[in-house]
Amino acid sequence: MALAATDPDVKTGTAYWDGAVRAWLFTIAGLVLAMVTVGGATRLTDSGLSITEWKPLLGAIPPLTEADWLAAFERYKQIPEYSLVNKGMNLDAFQVIYWWEWSHRFLGRMIGLAFALPLAFFWVKGVLRPGYALKLAGVLALGALQGAIGWFMVQSGLVDRIDVSQYRLALHLTVAFLILSLVVWLGLSLGKSERAPLVPEKAVRMTANALLALAFVQVVLGAFVAGLKGGLLYNTWPDMNGKLVPDDILALTPWYANIFENPATAQFDHRLVAYVLVALAAAHVWSIFSRPRAAIVKGSAALLMAGILAQVVLGITTLLNAVPVGLGIAHQAAAAVLLVLVTRHVHITQRGH
Repeated sequence: MALAATDPDVKTGTAYWDGAVRAWLFTIAGLVLAMVTVGGATRLTDSGLSITEWKPLLGAIPPLTEADWLAAFERYKQIPEYSLVNKGMNLDAFQVIYWWEWSHRFLGRMIGLAFALPLAFFWVKGVLRPGYALKLAGVLALGALQGAIGWFMVQSGLVDRIDVSQYRLALHLTVAFLILSLVVWLGLSLGKSERAPLVPEKAVRMTANALLALAFVQVVLGAFVAGLKGGLLYNTWPDMNGKLVPDDILALTPWYANIFENPATAQFDHRLVAYVLVALAAAHVWSIFSRPRAAIVKGSAALLMAGILAQVVLGITTLLNAVPVGLGIAHQAAAAVLLVLVTRHVHITQRGH
């Protein structure tokens, strides 16, 4: 029978296994970040609807013969995106978008295996910290649900649309970022003893929490901008074609439909929350540096502020250039990196590590 990870007689072994599990979780976080990046490329190259069926197991095998490729191409020809957007596309062009979507799905499958198999090993070995087995199983279940959400998203573009639903895209992207944040948090927490936080002021810790919450809000809004292709209009800054508030942000009725269905409103909201995020982060960083703090706290705050400013500059550059594929991918990947920085900063302020 495996020794429990909390057994005092295996203290050194516990530290070893904590390090192994932590390294595994950070590797998973890196894979999720890669998944978000490839997902951005899939969206920006309009590749997401190229595979019109969902086969969780057999779908890992791509077309291997010319007949297989022609059959996949024929299935794609049956959906509106082909007839209304890509009619006349040849097989070579189809293969390009197919490989993007296949890579995205294949990476998702690989992440599932990279998570499930080591988790089973650590669980059977009995080296997981108390409570970690269930927490990690919950993350694995969320990952499986994410696969289903991905197909749910793709389905929305196969019949009556030439693209996927912005609502389902926002759900898919948000769950990906949630998984990333959870994995990073669990990795940072592993093996750390509870102690008084390095930032004793509750208000400062609450501001850090607010930054994390606002980062998730910004992810959701960014997904709506992407889903509505809101980055292809109002390609000026700081104004929006000469106005701070464009005339058409309330063009739809009822008024709240504009938030989710009007590309102008989606872009306006995304800009506005970015300004709020910068202001809140600046106030938070000032509160950190205004008093004597541990070096790790100041370093984390400075890194977070730099990350936010870099993402703002990247976002503006992407917008001014009407969202070219390379910049669009970089902007989405940078958002994932920024979420990691925010998660780490909140962990430092709350847990003292």
